[in-house]
Amino acid sequence: MISDGDFVRLSYTAKLEDGTVVDTTDEEVAKEHGIYNENARYGDIYAVIGEGHILPGLEEDVKGKEVGYKGTVEVPPEKAFGEYNPDYKDTFSINRFKERPEIGQRVRIGDRVGTVERIVGRRVIVDFNHPLAGKKIIFDYEIKEKLEKPEDKIKALFVIHTGIDVRDVKIEGEKAIIAVSSDAYLNQLFLIGRYRVVKEIFEHTDVKEIEIVERFEREHEMLKLGEELKDEQDEASEEEA
Repeated sequence: MISDGDFVRLSYTAKLEDGTVVDTTDEEVAKEHGIYNENARYGDIYAVIGEGHILPGLEEDVKGKEVGYKGTVEVPPEKAFGEYNPDYKDTFSINRFKERPEIGQRVRIGDRVGTVERIVGRRVIVDFNHPLAGKKIIFDYEIKEKLEKPEDKIKALFVIHTGIDVRDVKIEGEKAIIAVSSDAYLNQLFLIGRYRVVKEIFEHTDVKEIEIVERFEREHEMLKLGEELKDEQDEASEEEA
């Protein structure tokens, strides 16, 4: 049975009580229901049970199940995105924004992210509740796999915290050698998330030393270089024109 500390691979589709699909791991389902995001990563997700990687209500339902389980769970607001708090709003001068905001737009103010609720004259009212706060979320989900190998757990942690698929992981004694694409170091999420990955590798495996290696692949790097040169040539042509 699945319990705290287990690494699992899951797929799911989440919807509201009226049947509106709000999230899914299935790219085709996302397109079908008009919520497809070209910048999102689709496919199965990974979670370490007990670490808060998935919503509390879903995590509670996963515990005690077996690999291969398919089912549905209704998650109340307090175990999903929280109750709606009408006081969790703030008003800002429109000058605070680089571009004129629009109602319904998601904006970042300092370290908070909210939704523009109203614009009154030159004042902007931003709602900092999660868009799904106060909503019951219904999950149709499947437990695909329980990860056992340390290499697989390390790969899963990189997906969880950086969104990057790391393919080359080797365990040599108590040392883990992890090769990542050179592009990873241009990814802000990777630069921040890798420290959390390292921490959790030490917590959840017997690894005592970690080496992260930057990997360059000839074909990929030559293609990238060619694209960069083309962009420079296009910019130069535009300036001349």
